[in-house]
Amino acid sequence: MSERKIPWAVIVAVAVQTAAALIWAGGAAARIETLESRVAEQRLVAERLARLEEQAAATRATLERIEAKVSGE
Repeated sequence: MSERKIPWAVIVAVAVQTAAALIWAGGAAARIETLESRVAEQRLVAERLARLEEQAAATRATLERIEAKVSGE
């Protein structure tokens, strides 16, 4: 049997590619974390907007009752 030797260039290339993949994965994780925090912030804004819309609807209903009383006099 003959022994096959792996050239140093192949070992270095695999090591560099592995390091690049780890760096890319770290960057992707950071981007995902940023997106998750943005989504959480938007959820809070959406809840506030829904409350404001309900308050506006209640205010509109109150105004309509007031106008009805004033015009009915």
